[in-house]
Amino acid sequence: MTLHDPEAVDLAAPDGAGCVPGRSPQGAECIAAAPSDAPSHSASEETPRRAPGPGGITHADPDPDPAATAPAGTAPAPAEPKPTPTPRKRSRRPALLTTALVAALLFLALLSAGVGAYDIPLGDVLASVQHHLGLGGAPLDRVGESVLWNVRLPRVVLALLVGASLGCAGALMQGVFGNPLAEPGVIGISAGAAVGAVAAIGLGLSFFGNWTITVCAFVAGLITVGSVYFLSRNGGKTEVVTLILTGIAVNAFAGALIGLFVFFADSGQVNQITFWQLGSLAQATWPKVLAVLPCALAGLLVAPLYSRRLDLLSLGERPARHLGIDVERLRLALILVVALLTAAAVAVAGVITFVGLLVPHLLRMANGPGHRFLVPGSALAGALVLVAGDLAARTLAQPAELPLGVLTALLGSPFFFWLLRRTRRKQGGWA
Repeated sequence: MTLHDPEAVDLAAPDGAGCVPGRSPQGAECIAAAPSDAPSHSASEETPRRAPGPGGITHADPDPDPAATAPAGTAPAPAEPKPTPTPRKRSRRPALLTTALVAALLFLALLSAGVGAYDIPLGDVLASVQHHLGLGGAPLDRVGESVLWNVRLPRVVLALLVGASLGCAGALMQGVFGNPLAEPGVIGISAGAAVGAVAAIGLGLSFFGNWTITVCAFVAGLITVGSVYFLSRNGGKTEVVTLILTGIAVNAFAGALIGLFVFFADSGQVNQITFWQLGSLAQATWPKVLAVLPCALAGLLVAPLYSRRLDLLSLGERPARHLGIDVERLRLALILVVALLTAAAVAVAGVITFVGLLVPHLLRMANGPGHRFLVPGSALAGALVLVAGDLAARTLAQPAELPLGVLTALLGSPFFFWLLRRTRRKQGGWA
């Protein structure tokens, strides 16, 4: 049969011939079957075929063998290598931030130990510390040694412990309650622990020796944090507004109790309670450091163990339960840790607010919400903030000394106001 279309192409058909619609004047073209060994027919122009399936349907091979489809006498083209998945690199930011925090903390601690009414050069501070550690160095004169080891270093160590406790407690509180506005001072835990400490001072309690104020503050802080936890829950959730309003009520009630103890205290106890309420590390001594050290270390060592479970809890209560987390037990355990850390800090330093609110937020902005870095990082950054704050409180108004709690409140209140407005704007209002 003569083909009228010069662009017609011969295709092999099972029955030897086939008719397909075309552009010929007759409306269709009948294409003759070409022999399988025709030299003008290349294998690359054929459609690979497989054996008929059920019902006689023939399927094209989706991935033909390059060697089978290559022209005769030519080597098959090498197959392109498939891309291998590369392992995801871990971010170095947490390690860099941790290194920077530790370096800054060591430098600031040594600087704070030497700066004051009696200045000690940084090199002399290092030499004295090395001498006491048996690593060489040289001791200072008698006055310098007394100032450094009996006044400055106890204060620096106490600032490290209190700042680390408050920063870590703030990170845990925000993880437990699942919102960024939770903080021991804002929701009344510090005030509740202060009631226990003021009661111990006002009533002259000493049944545990140096541990009396710490134990009383711990018990009062535990009662307060439990009350806030249960009162702020509504329908199985903890609402931000309820949390803040509960904290306001607890702070007011705790203030009334503190005022009652002050009313019945004598003049010496009134002065001690008033100065203690403002927050200060001026009365730091090595016995006070040893009294608070076990509570602070216990809380700081236990808190990072719950980092992974806090990450799962941040997904929500129901997903956390499906992943095997006992949510209520986790929250109760962390509430105990928060109460222990807060009581340890309040018992020796008084009420120091906003450290646990400001520090975790700054770290969350720098590295994200992961608790594996956030919990220990908040402890380091809290210690750094409080050492810097104590240094500023001692030196800004020399020879007088500013109350440390007043200074942190002056700096933390504007930050809290900005954070409150930012959160409200992102949520579209509280109603």
